[in-house]
Amino acid sequence: MSEAFYTQLSETAGFFLFLAAELTLLFLLISFIIGLVMEWLPAGKIQSILGSQGGRGYLSAGLLGALTPFCSCSTIPMLSGLLKARAGFGPTITFLFTSPLLNPIIIGLFWVTFGLKTTLIYFAIALGISVLAGFLLEKLGFEHYVRQEVVNARPTGCGAQSGGCGAPAAPKASERWQRIWRDTWAQFKKIFPLLMLGVAIGSLVYGFVPEDLIVKYASNDSPLSIAIASVVGVPLYIRAEAMIPLAAALQLKGMGMGALMALIIGSAGASITEVILLKTLFRSQMIIAFLAVIFTMAFSAGLLFSLL
Repeated sequence: MSEAFYTQLSETAGFFLFLAAELTLLFLLISFIIGLVMEWLPAGKIQSILGSQGGRGYLSAGLLGALTPFCSCSTIPMLSGLLKARAGFGPTITFLFTSPLLNPIIIGLFWVTFGLKTTLIYFAIALGISVLAGFLLEKLGFEHYVRQEVVNARPTGCGAQSGGCGAPAAPKASERWQRIWRDTWAQFKKIFPLLMLGVAIGSLVYGFVPEDLIVKYASNDSPLSIAIASVVGVPLYIRAEAMIPLAAALQLKGMGMGALMALIIGSAGASITEVILLKTLFRSQMIIAFLAVIFTMAFSAGLLFSLL
Protein backbone atom coordinates (compact mmCIF):
# COMPACT_ATOMS: atom_id res chain seq x y z
CA MET A 1 0.00 0.00 0.00
CA SER A 2 1.12 3.56 -0.72
CA GLU A 3 2.62 5.96 1.80
CA ALA A 4 -0.34 8.29 1.22
CA PHE A 5 -2.73 5.58 2.42
CA TYR A 6 -0.78 5.08 5.64
CA THR A 7 -0.73 8.85 6.16
CA GLN A 8 -4.50 8.99 5.75
CA LEU A 9 -4.90 6.00 8.06
CA SER A 10 -2.72 7.68 10.67
CA GLU A 11 -4.74 10.91 10.43
CA THR A 12 -7.97 8.92 10.71
CA ALA A 13 -6.76 7.06 13.81
CA GLY A 14 -5.49 10.26 15.40
CA PHE A 15 -8.77 12.05 14.74
CA PHE A 16 -10.73 9.08 16.11
CA LEU A 17 -8.75 9.00 19.36
CA PHE A 18 -8.98 12.77 19.80
CA LEU A 19 -12.70 12.93 19.03
CA ALA A 20 -13.53 9.86 21.14
CA ALA A 21 -11.66 11.27 24.14
CA GLU A 22 -13.12 14.77 23.69
CA LEU A 23 -16.72 13.58 23.36
CA THR A 24 -16.37 11.11 26.23
CA LEU A 25 -15.12 13.82 28.58
CA LEU A 26 -17.67 16.34 27.33
CA PHE A 27 -20.56 13.91 27.62
CA LEU A 28 -19.65 12.82 31.15
CA LEU A 29 -18.96 16.37 32.33
CA ILE A 30 -22.06 17.92 30.80
CA SER A 31 -24.31 15.04 31.88
CA PHE A 32 -23.04 15.36 35.45
CA ILE A 33 -23.50 19.14 35.50
CA ILE A 34 -26.99 18.83 34.07
CA GLY A 35 -27.74 16.17 36.68
CA LEU A 36 -26.67 18.60 39.40
CA VAL A 37 -28.82 21.36 37.95
CA MET A 38 -31.84 19.08 37.64
CA GLU A 39 -31.34 17.82 41.21
CA TRP A 40 -31.39 21.24 42.84
CA LEU A 41 -33.43 23.28 40.36
CA PRO A 42 -37.14 22.46 40.54
CA ALA A 43 -38.60 21.17 37.29
CA GLY A 44 -41.32 23.79 37.57
CA LYS A 45 -38.72 26.56 37.36
CA ILE A 46 -37.32 25.15 34.13
CA GLN A 47 -40.82 24.82 32.73
CA SER A 48 -41.54 28.47 33.51
CA ILE A 49 -38.27 29.69 31.95
CA LEU A 50 -38.64 27.64 28.78
CA GLY A 51 -42.41 27.61 28.60
CA SER A 52 -43.85 28.33 25.16
CA GLN A 53 -46.36 30.95 26.23
CA GLY A 54 -46.07 34.33 24.55
CA GLY A 55 -42.88 33.45 22.70
CA ARG A 56 -40.69 34.35 25.69
CA GLY A 57 -39.64 30.72 26.07
CA TYR A 58 -38.38 30.61 22.47
CA LEU A 59 -36.24 33.70 22.97
CA SER A 60 -34.90 32.32 26.26
CA ALA A 61 -34.07 29.01 24.57
CA GLY A 62 -32.38 30.74 21.64
CA LEU A 63 -30.26 32.89 23.96
CA LEU A 64 -29.43 29.86 26.11
CA GLY A 65 -28.26 28.04 23.00
CA ALA A 66 -26.21 31.07 21.96
CA LEU A 67 -24.45 31.15 25.34
CA THR A 68 -23.63 27.44 25.62
CA PRO A 69 -20.36 26.43 23.88
CA PHE A 70 -21.64 23.00 22.84
CA CYS A 71 -21.06 21.11 19.62
CA SER A 72 -23.88 19.14 18.00
CA CYS A 73 -23.13 16.03 20.12
CA SER A 74 -22.47 17.64 23.50
CA THR A 75 -25.85 19.38 23.20
CA ILE A 76 -27.58 16.01 23.74
CA PRO A 77 -27.18 15.71 27.55
CA MET A 78 -28.63 19.20 28.02
CA LEU A 79 -31.45 18.38 25.62
CA SER A 80 -32.18 15.18 27.53
CA GLY A 81 -32.33 17.09 30.80
CA LEU A 82 -34.76 19.65 29.38
CA LEU A 83 -37.03 16.92 28.02
CA LYS A 84 -37.02 15.10 31.36
CA ALA A 85 -37.84 18.37 33.14
CA ARG A 86 -40.78 18.75 30.72
CA ALA A 87 -39.68 22.16 29.52
CA GLY A 88 -41.68 23.55 26.61
CA PHE A 89 -41.12 21.28 23.60
CA GLY A 90 -40.83 24.12 21.07
CA PRO A 91 -38.24 26.11 23.07
CA THR A 92 -36.32 22.90 23.82
CA ILE A 93 -36.06 22.14 20.10
CA THR A 94 -35.03 25.74 19.46
CA PHE A 95 -32.17 25.16 21.90
CA LEU A 96 -31.23 21.98 20.02
CA PHE A 97 -30.79 23.94 16.79
CA THR A 98 -29.09 27.08 18.15
CA SER A 99 -26.64 25.54 20.63
CA PRO A 100 -24.05 24.17 18.15
CA LEU A 101 -24.40 27.11 15.74
CA LEU A 102 -24.35 30.19 17.97
CA ASN A 103 -22.07 31.04 20.87
CA PRO A 104 -19.65 33.92 21.59
CA ILE A 105 -16.64 31.96 20.29
CA ILE A 106 -18.31 31.17 16.97
CA ILE A 107 -19.60 34.72 16.54
CA GLY A 108 -16.15 36.13 17.33
CA LEU A 109 -14.49 33.83 14.78
CA PHE A 110 -17.12 34.70 12.20
CA TRP A 111 -16.56 38.41 12.75
CA VAL A 112 -12.77 38.12 12.42
CA THR A 113 -12.94 35.79 9.39
CA PHE A 114 -15.87 37.13 7.35
CA GLY A 115 -16.68 40.58 8.75
CA LEU A 116 -19.54 42.11 10.72
CA LYS A 117 -22.17 42.06 7.94
CA THR A 118 -21.73 38.35 7.24
CA THR A 119 -21.75 37.61 10.97
CA LEU A 120 -25.02 39.45 11.58
CA ILE A 121 -26.72 37.73 8.64
CA TYR A 122 -25.51 34.32 9.84
CA PHE A 123 -26.74 35.00 13.40
CA ALA A 124 -30.14 36.20 12.19
CA ILE A 125 -30.66 33.20 9.90
CA ALA A 126 -29.59 30.62 12.50
CA LEU A 127 -31.66 32.15 15.30
CA GLY A 128 -34.69 32.97 13.15
CA ILE A 129 -35.03 29.55 11.51
CA SER A 130 -34.36 27.79 14.83
CA VAL A 131 -37.17 29.68 16.57
CA LEU A 132 -39.54 29.17 13.63
CA ALA A 133 -38.72 25.45 13.47
CA GLY A 134 -39.26 25.00 17.19
CA PHE A 135 -42.61 26.80 16.99
CA LEU A 136 -43.83 24.82 13.96
CA LEU A 137 -42.70 21.43 15.26
CA GLU A 138 -44.57 22.03 18.51
CA LYS A 139 -47.72 23.17 16.71
CA LEU A 140 -47.54 20.13 14.41
CA GLY A 141 -47.49 17.80 17.41
CA PHE A 142 -43.95 16.44 17.11
CA GLU A 143 -43.79 16.28 20.90
CA HIS A 144 -45.49 12.89 20.52
CA TYR A 145 -42.31 11.55 18.92
CA VAL A 146 -40.27 11.88 22.13
CA ARG A 147 -39.53 8.36 23.40
CA GLN A 148 -41.63 7.35 26.39
CA GLU A 149 -38.63 6.25 28.45
CA VAL A 150 -37.37 9.85 28.27
CA VAL A 151 -40.71 11.38 29.21
CA ASN A 152 -41.20 8.91 32.06
CA ALA A 153 -37.68 9.29 33.46
CA ARG A 154 -37.26 9.72 37.20
CA PRO A 155 -38.23 13.29 38.14
CA THR A 156 -36.08 15.49 40.34
CA GLY A 157 -36.82 17.92 43.08
CA CYS A 158 -40.06 17.80 45.07
CA GLY A 159 -41.69 14.38 44.75
CA ALA A 160 -38.57 12.68 43.44
CA GLN A 161 -38.12 10.63 46.59
CA SER A 162 -40.40 7.82 47.57
CA GLY A 163 -41.98 9.80 50.36
CA GLY A 164 -42.89 12.78 48.17
CA CYS A 165 -42.89 16.33 49.54
CA GLY A 166 -43.76 15.12 53.02
CA ALA A 167 -40.86 12.66 53.20
CA PRO A 168 -38.18 12.80 55.93
CA ALA A 169 -35.10 14.97 55.55
CA ALA A 170 -33.56 15.03 52.08
CA PRO A 171 -30.46 12.88 51.47
CA LYS A 172 -27.06 14.31 52.21
CA ALA A 173 -25.27 16.25 49.50
CA SER A 174 -22.64 13.51 49.15
CA GLU A 175 -25.38 10.92 48.58
CA ARG A 176 -26.93 13.13 45.91
CA TRP A 177 -23.57 13.53 44.15
CA GLN A 178 -23.04 9.77 44.16
CA ARG A 179 -26.51 9.11 42.78
CA ILE A 180 -26.06 11.73 40.05
CA TRP A 181 -22.73 10.16 39.07
CA ARG A 182 -24.29 6.69 38.93
CA ASP A 183 -27.06 8.03 36.69
CA THR A 184 -24.49 9.81 34.52
CA TRP A 185 -22.36 6.68 34.13
CA ALA A 186 -25.39 4.49 33.39
CA GLN A 187 -26.51 6.92 30.68
CA PHE A 188 -23.00 7.03 29.20
CA LYS A 189 -22.67 3.22 29.07
CA LYS A 190 -25.98 3.08 27.24
CA ILE A 191 -24.91 5.46 24.48
CA PHE A 192 -21.20 4.55 24.33
CA PRO A 193 -21.45 2.03 21.43
CA LEU A 194 -23.55 4.47 19.40
CA LEU A 195 -21.17 7.32 20.19
CA MET A 196 -18.13 5.33 19.03
CA LEU A 197 -19.93 4.23 15.86
CA GLY A 198 -20.61 7.84 14.92
CA VAL A 199 -17.04 8.87 15.77
CA ALA A 200 -15.67 6.04 13.61
CA ILE A 201 -17.76 7.08 10.60
CA GLY A 202 -16.84 10.73 11.02
CA SER A 203 -13.15 9.85 11.36
CA LEU A 204 -13.16 7.81 8.14
CA VAL A 205 -14.74 10.71 6.27
CA TYR A 206 -12.23 13.12 7.81
CA GLY A 207 -9.25 10.98 6.86
CA PHE A 208 -10.19 9.71 3.41
CA VAL A 209 -12.43 12.36 1.78
CA PRO A 210 -10.16 15.10 0.37
CA GLU A 211 -11.05 18.77 0.61
CA ASP A 212 -10.46 19.13 -3.13
CA LEU A 213 -13.40 16.83 -3.79
CA ILE A 214 -15.69 19.21 -1.93
CA VAL A 215 -14.32 22.21 -3.77
CA LYS A 216 -14.71 20.44 -7.12
CA TYR A 217 -18.47 20.12 -6.69
CA ALA A 218 -19.02 23.36 -4.79
CA SER A 219 -16.80 25.90 -6.52
CA ASN A 220 -19.77 27.90 -7.75
CA ASP A 221 -22.92 29.11 -6.05
CA SER A 222 -25.50 27.26 -8.12
CA PRO A 223 -28.48 25.83 -6.21
CA LEU A 224 -27.11 22.33 -6.87
CA SER A 225 -23.72 23.20 -5.38
CA ILE A 226 -25.37 24.74 -2.33
CA ALA A 227 -27.60 21.69 -1.89
CA ILE A 228 -24.59 19.36 -2.12
CA ALA A 229 -22.67 21.47 0.41
CA SER A 230 -25.66 21.37 2.76
CA VAL A 231 -25.76 17.57 2.65
CA VAL A 232 -22.05 16.70 2.68
CA GLY A 233 -21.49 18.80 5.78
CA VAL A 234 -23.45 16.38 7.98
CA PRO A 235 -21.07 13.35 7.81
CA LEU A 236 -18.00 15.57 8.25
CA TYR A 237 -18.77 16.29 11.94
CA ILE A 238 -16.70 19.44 12.39
CA ARG A 239 -17.48 21.90 15.17
CA ALA A 240 -18.24 25.42 13.93
CA GLU A 241 -15.15 26.70 15.78
CA ALA A 242 -13.00 24.36 13.66
CA MET A 243 -15.07 24.70 10.50
CA ILE A 244 -14.75 28.48 10.24
CA PRO A 245 -10.94 28.52 9.83
CA LEU A 246 -11.25 25.59 7.40
CA ALA A 247 -13.93 27.52 5.52
CA ALA A 248 -11.57 30.44 5.12
CA ALA A 249 -9.06 28.10 3.46
CA LEU A 250 -11.75 26.60 1.23
CA GLN A 251 -12.79 30.10 0.19
CA LEU A 252 -9.21 30.78 -0.90
CA LYS A 253 -9.32 27.55 -2.94
CA GLY A 254 -12.29 28.94 -4.87
CA MET A 255 -15.34 27.72 -3.00
CA GLY A 256 -18.36 29.99 -3.44
CA MET A 257 -19.65 31.96 -0.43
CA GLY A 258 -23.13 30.45 -0.66
CA ALA A 259 -21.86 26.88 -0.71
CA LEU A 260 -19.41 27.78 2.04
CA MET A 261 -22.15 28.99 4.40
CA ALA A 262 -24.24 25.92 3.61
CA LEU A 263 -21.27 23.71 4.46
CA ILE A 264 -20.63 25.51 7.77
CA ILE A 265 -24.25 25.20 8.92
CA GLY A 266 -24.63 21.64 7.66
CA SER A 267 -21.44 20.39 9.32
CA ALA A 268 -21.87 22.25 12.62
CA GLY A 269 -25.64 21.89 12.91
CA ALA A 270 -25.84 18.12 12.57
CA SER A 271 -23.62 15.05 12.39
CA ILE A 272 -23.97 11.30 12.04
CA THR A 273 -22.93 10.94 15.68
CA GLU A 274 -25.62 13.37 16.82
CA VAL A 275 -28.30 11.63 14.75
CA ILE A 276 -27.36 8.31 16.34
CA LEU A 277 -27.57 9.84 19.83
CA LEU A 278 -30.87 11.56 19.05
CA LYS A 279 -32.32 8.13 18.32
CA THR A 280 -32.14 7.49 22.07
CA LEU A 281 -34.46 10.48 22.66
CA PHE A 282 -36.73 10.66 19.60
CA ARG A 283 -38.51 8.39 17.17
CA SER A 284 -37.66 8.42 13.47
CA GLN A 285 -40.25 11.07 12.51
CA MET A 286 -38.55 13.65 14.71
CA ILE A 287 -35.09 12.69 13.44
CA ILE A 288 -36.24 13.24 9.85
CA ALA A 289 -37.75 16.60 10.81
CA PHE A 290 -34.52 17.61 12.55
CA LEU A 291 -32.41 16.83 9.47
CA ALA A 292 -34.92 18.60 7.23
CA VAL A 293 -34.64 21.77 9.33
CA ILE A 294 -30.82 21.71 9.27
CA PHE A 295 -30.84 21.19 5.49
CA THR A 296 -33.41 23.98 5.03
CA MET A 297 -31.37 26.33 7.21
CA ALA A 298 -28.13 25.53 5.39
CA PHE A 299 -29.70 25.75 1.93
CA SER A 300 -31.56 29.00 2.69
CA ALA A 301 -28.44 30.63 4.10
CA GLY A 302 -26.44 29.48 1.09
CA LEU A 303 -28.94 30.91 -1.38
CA LEU A 304 -29.09 34.22 0.49
CA PHE A 305 -25.31 34.60 0.61
CA SER A 306 -25.02 33.70 -3.07
CA LEU A 307 -27.29 36.64 -3.89
CA LEU A 308 -25.43 39.19 -1.77
